[in-house]
This record gives sequence, structure tokens and C-alpha cells, in this order.
Amino acid sequence: MNTQSILSDIKKKNLRPVYLLHGEEPYFIDLIADAIETQVLDEAQKGFDQSVLYGKDTDLNTIVSMAKRYPMMSDYQVIVVKEAQNLKWTADDLLQKYLENPTPTTVLVFSYKYGKFDKRKKAYKLFEKAGVVVESAKLYEDKIGGWINEQLAAAKRKIHPQAAAMMAEYLGTDLSKVANELEKLMLNVPADREISPTDIEQNIGISKDFNSFELNTALAKRNSFKAFQIVEYFAANPKSNPMPVVIGTLGTYFTKILKYHYLPDKTSAVAAKALGVHPFFVKEYELAARNFNRRKTFEIIHLIKEFDLKSKGMNVGHLTSSGDLLSELIYKILN
Repeated sequence: MNTQSILSDIKKKNLRPVYLLHGEEPYFIDLIADAIETQVLDEAQKGFDQSVLYGKDTDLNTIVSMAKRYPMMSDYQVIVVKEAQNLKWTADDLLQKYLENPTPTTVLVFSYKYGKFDKRKKAYKLFEKAGVVVESAKLYEDKIGGWINEQLAAAKRKIHPQAAAMMAEYLGTDLSKVANELEKLMLNVPADREISPTDIEQNIGISKDFNSFELNTALAKRNSFKAFQIVEYFAANPKSNPMPVVIGTLGTYFTKILKYHYLPDKTSAVAAKALGVHPFFVKEYELAARNFNRRKTFEIIHLIKEFDLKSKGMNVGHLTSSGDLLSELIYKILN
């Protein structure tokens, strides 16, 4: 069962007696827990029939005792246990007995964040049998762009592939942060218009002309003038463009160029799937592969690793700035 279907069931009051929400990505856990906390009962009912507990301040015996009660003013009693990873799960005999026969009018939610619940525990199997178990996995960097597109498609909105790539590169894997910025965009950009790179610049503060994404494109085209313009901008704005992030982006980009070189099938759809990019960008990788042959691409990846170490203070003078290092790296990539 995916997140959207669970949220839909909650909205329809199609509820299960227990929910175990666990995993390394807190965004989906919070999304479901917050939906139950805000949508199941109205404000008047919450005062009588809703309890929000914290793992470090309670225990399983207390939670089970509360879960066995019946609602006073509504059809359901809601109990949300936040930070459930802080509970002492060793003494879970009472919980196991409860899960074998949960109170049908109680909605008991465990938000177990920043790690996976131990699936070897008997309680885990009982959670699966009695209710809903959601494992919230961390999204990798190359999946963020696709997730942005999915979220906007669900809201019947469109975004230009370059704009989605800018957001993914700048905001990283913090889904809560990405979701907040998407809400801002949907409020400020007319619903009948595709979200553009200019919208990203105006609403999120990412320069559409001077970012790591544009640096990669300039290198792919061997546009040295544009590449060094961007490097100068980075040097003048180091907090917005930290060296480790720029180096990491370059490493990922040239690794994909190398991968493109070795693809037996370089048609747009196949290449896009293999590289984990939108088909819109395949032509750029094709151009980059023409401008940087296999041998040169290997050399560049080695250079990037070398300058990554230099950016961390190894084999470089203490007065060398990150801007100087990046300028030297870009010069060696292009020559």
C-alpha cells in the first residue's frame, strides 16, 4: 500500500486499528501521522478522544492501557506516539497481546523515525497482521527530480525538466524542504502554466544562470567563457555554492557521461532510464560524450577525486581558496 492510498483511506475514514510508520525518511512518516492527527477527529472531539505521546516520556504498558479504552465523544479514539524509536521495545509482551486483538475503535499510531523497526520481532509480524506497516525509505539524490515531478503531477501541475533538476540539485534529499518549496511554487505560479527555471529563481532563490547544473551544461558544450563565469559567481557566493557540493555534482555528472559511453543502446528512453535522468537531458549527455571521449572522461573523474581531497586540505597550501581550486579544476577539465 503506497502513501497516497493510505492518505486517501484516512480522508475517507477507512481506518485501521494500528499503524507502524518506520524508516530512515521522516517525511512520509510525518505525512501519514499528521493526517491521522488532523483529519480523523474534529477539534471538539480531540479534547476527549485524542492523545499525542512521545516515546521518551512514556512506555508500552501505558500506551496499551490507553489503547484499550473506548472513545467518549466520537467513533474513534486516536493515539499518536511520536518518536517511538525512543520507547523501550524490550518489554513488549503486553503490546503483542494487544496486537493479537486490538480495540476496533482505537487508532494507534507509532511514528518510528530515523531507522527501521526490527523485523525479527514478533511484534512486527503482528503489526502487519493487525493494521498498516509503512517503511519510509530514504530517496537517493538521483530520484529527487522524479519525486518532484510525481508530486506536481498529483496536483495536476507541470514543471520544466530543467526547473525540476535545479530544485533537486539545490535542495538535496530533504523531502520536507522540497515539499515546502513546491507548495510555495504552486501558490505563486499560475496553475495553467508550467513551472519554469525563472520561477525557481524568483521563488526559491536559485540562480537559473549560475548553478552547478548550468556549470555541467557549459562543460558539456565546452563553453569555457560560461564555465568560468559560473566559477567566479561561486567564488563570490561560497555559502550558496559550497565546494563539496559542486565537486560532488561534477563527479556525478562525469560518472554518468562515462556510463553513457558504455551504453550498448543509446536511444533516448533507454539512456534516460540507465542514467536516471529525464529524457530531455539525453541529448546533453550525447554532446558531452562527443566532447569528452572515454579516456578523457576517466582522466576527469580522477581529477575530480584529486581536487575533492585538495578541497579538504590535502596536498594544497593553506592559503589556496576554494575558488582558486575550482578554477584550476575547470581549466584542467577543458584542456
